[in-house]
Amino acid sequence: MALPPEVCIRGAGIVGRTLALLLARERVRVALVAPPAAAEREDVRAYALNAASRELLASLRAWPEGISATPVREMVVDGDEGGRVQFSAARQKVEALAWIVDVPALEKQLVDAVRFQPQIEVVSEPVAAPLTVVCEGKASATREALGVSYAVTRYPQHAIAARLEAEQSHDGTARQWFNDKGEVFALLPLDGVHGRRLALVWSVDQLRAPALLAQSAEEFNAAVTEASHQAFGALRLVSERAAWPLSRAIADRWTGTLPATEQTAGQAPRTWALAGDAAHTVHPLAGQGLNLGLADAAALAAVVKERDYWRSVGDPRLLRRYERARRTEVLQMSLATDGLQQLFSHSLGPLPALRNWGMRGFDRTRLVKHWVTRQAMGLKA
Repeated sequence: MALPPEVCIRGAGIVGRTLALLLARERVRVALVAPPAAAEREDVRAYALNAASRELLASLRAWPEGISATPVREMVVDGDEGGRVQFSAARQKVEALAWIVDVPALEKQLVDAVRFQPQIEVVSEPVAAPLTVVCEGKASATREALGVSYAVTRYPQHAIAARLEAEQSHDGTARQWFNDKGEVFALLPLDGVHGRRLALVWSVDQLRAPALLAQSAEEFNAAVTEASHQAFGALRLVSERAAWPLSRAIADRWTGTLPATEQTAGQAPRTWALAGDAAHTVHPLAGQGLNLGLADAAALAAVVKERDYWRSVGDPRLLRRYERARRTEVLQMSLATDGLQQLFSHSLGPLPALRNWGMRGFDRTRLVKHWVTRQAMGLKA
């Protein structure tokens, strides 16, 4: 890169690379900080990406094709006492409710796209730039060094992720079950609409998680088959199991000015912004975590694109506009997912009957369900 970078992005995950590509498309010079690759281990994660995220990634030629992105044609959510909500792509008159994307395949697409973008320089250490964007994830060291408060609410749960093979084809259907302990068992379709592979995301009590991880493959197969009510027949573990503690969090500040030690006399103040998990995390029950992070990248790139020609990319007014645009949506999603988790974590008195009655009523309310589904898909109309 002949000229110095205008933006330094700390963190080369999915959100960081997407933001780099979006800025580079607007002829903004980007330094992307990618730490040395850690030792490889099997990655069993899969993300549910909505229509807005798919369109964004496709516009960057970073959308994984073929069976690496499986369309969800139907989704069925079951409560603990007969409550059920069903969603259908056909009824919404869309191709899919969401796409279940294999994480390694998506990351490879982004790495390749960055490699061929001359406006992006991949560096091993942060470099000086008018704007620094922190995309380091929820354990961001840079955010901590900036003195940003990251208010974390920890759930008494861990998420267990794995890949399973079903006895029957999933036909592009995602299933989710809530129980009266607040646990959520989700099976997401993989390997195309006629595949039999499923991504498991199981939010379980933190005291129960170690026992599930320690089970033999046969014991775990029996546990997941029982939890799925044999919706796809018998299930078989075909990967390692991964687990992590669940929490929701949001930073008290998403933008600001870098410390004096990172400023240069006589030049405009250098600024920073947070994006993705460095700014917020939500409970995974709605599958919206990465969608929110990609929306951060899109919003920040948009305010940079639309700035007056004489404004720096790090102008504080631009950054405040970005923070206002994103903070409200993230807070709404955080409260919604937390409310659902709390609703199913208690079983006192008439609460189970009421919540399942509410699910059945919601399922019959076409206009409300249509609006909620469009919002989840990232479609505003």
